[in-house]
Amino acid sequence: MKSLVLLFYGILFLSWGCSKDRNFDERELHLISPEAIAGFDPIHASDMYSGNEMGKVYEGLFEFHPLKRPYELMPNLAESLPEVSADGLTYTFKFKKGVQFHDSPAFKDGKGRELKSDDILYSLKRLADPKLQAKGWWLFDDKIIGLNEWKDKNAPLEATNYDEEIEGLKKIDDYTLIIKLKKPYPQFLYALAMPYSFIVAKEAVDHFGKEFLNHPVGTGPFILPVFEQSNRIVYTKNPNFREKFYPSEGEEGDDKLGLLADAGKKIPMVDKIIVDIVVQSQPKWLSFQKAKADLLEIPKDNFDQAVIGGKELSEELKGKGIRLFANPQLDTTFFAFNHDDPLFKNKKLRQAMSMAWNREEANKLFYNSAALEAQSVIPPGLGGYRKDFKNPYVKFDVGQSKKLLAEAGFPNGKGLPFITVQTRNETVARQVIEHFAKNLSKVGIKIKVGMNTWPELVNKVTKRQHQMYTMGWGADYPDAENFLGLLYCPNSSPGSNGSNYCNPNFDNLFKTATILQESPERNALYEKMNEMIANESPWIFGFHRTKFYLSQAWLKNYKFMEFNHSQFQYLNVDLEVKKELSKKF
Repeated sequence: MKSLVLLFYGILFLSWGCSKDRNFDERELHLISPEAIAGFDPIHASDMYSGNEMGKVYEGLFEFHPLKRPYELMPNLAESLPEVSADGLTYTFKFKKGVQFHDSPAFKDGKGRELKSDDILYSLKRLADPKLQAKGWWLFDDKIIGLNEWKDKNAPLEATNYDEEIEGLKKIDDYTLIIKLKKPYPQFLYALAMPYSFIVAKEAVDHFGKEFLNHPVGTGPFILPVFEQSNRIVYTKNPNFREKFYPSEGEEGDDKLGLLADAGKKIPMVDKIIVDIVVQSQPKWLSFQKAKADLLEIPKDNFDQAVIGGKELSEELKGKGIRLFANPQLDTTFFAFNHDDPLFKNKKLRQAMSMAWNREEANKLFYNSAALEAQSVIPPGLGGYRKDFKNPYVKFDVGQSKKLLAEAGFPNGKGLPFITVQTRNETVARQVIEHFAKNLSKVGIKIKVGMNTWPELVNKVTKRQHQMYTMGWGADYPDAENFLGLLYCPNSSPGSNGSNYCNPNFDNLFKTATILQESPERNALYEKMNEMIANESPWIFGFHRTKFYLSQAWLKNYKFMEFNHSQFQYLNVDLEVKKELSKKF
């Protein structure tokens, strides 16, 4: 088996390694995605991998500035930030004129038409359509006047009536729309920047029917006429993209880093984006080493080869002009219990399992000791996180774990059935589960591993077809509400609460906190909820990660972005540098 694996890698190395097939005539951006996606329907873009691909062809009303930190929201399809009423409930949006949908057989004569207010209304209604079971519905559930009622009214009907007017969604003209909220929703504009809210054309949905997910028709900077569900996705520059320009300002220091060299230039600047789906770590590393990828998150097994002493880039990579980026993440990894399972109503069992896992050892093995142990759900950098707070059930203590397990009714694991944990079909993901299972076996808890492709794992979580699963959640926007909402009962599957955890006390605090604007009062409630969740242990908390990326010298304008689905249109490739430095690979 080992020889077959080496043979496979050797063939792959050769297929990616021939310098003669490099393209120096077009600006091609070569990227690697570690997971396949199920399709291109924005309302189902429930994970980072899907969102990254959607953002190349679709757009939202707003996006995050590619350079400014702290993150700053800016208009995209919207002409400006909206006018907001004094009570924070009525938003008036104006949209840019002249924005064109991609050319598609869905339109008359195959020519894309102009985006209008009706498209925004239609796209928001699709999130509420009961027949579509949108994974992003949780964003707007109980938020917009009349939308929930429209959803419920259409549930028993054979066909959803999109022509029916909704009180909270009012078209003023082709470029003006008013949205009325039921209650304050401070994260509303963030929600309109997420892939779930990207704008689609009704003609495309109707024309392609069930195949719409494989025929994305957006207004974005790149086009993809057909998604073929293969291991390579090739996007080409949208020839009809509107006048949009690279920013002329960022944060302090960006100019010295060369991040403003393209200020004022029309975007996108690359002719193609080629995304290879590569699940396993070694082929990713080989691809980057042979200059067949422009950007790479360093695989765990190659970290010491690339980064000396955990800090400095190796001399070999420096000599090729490669750059290193180390970026703390707004994320939390976890093992989630499915609280539909009566077994996990037992809090002491959950706490016992948490204390049986040696996180320090896992950090060293899988994160190069660069991650921070998560004490609860909120990561550092967001309101509600307390650096001094310590979760007593995150501590590794085999003796205390056994004590809690006995109190839970399973002394030394007696009477406790096997517990199956679902994960991704990827080497490191499997190793993490195996380490977890080995730790828990020492207190008598037996773990089975369920391996899945990424779409299969998401599908199982969405349909509640799991006992436990492990995953990481990266921020959709810079607000702790986005993390606390993962444990809010109304967000249960198919929403973002894949653990189906319900706690009325937590839910009441969530309802109170999330209608408040950013303030010490809101942060205090976030802290209280974060500590409540730590004690309840609805998850086994893992880590807040630091990710390490490498970029080739010819990749321009890369700056780490947490919310990066809109980032790729700003990247550039210096062909002269690529041609010269490629000789070193």
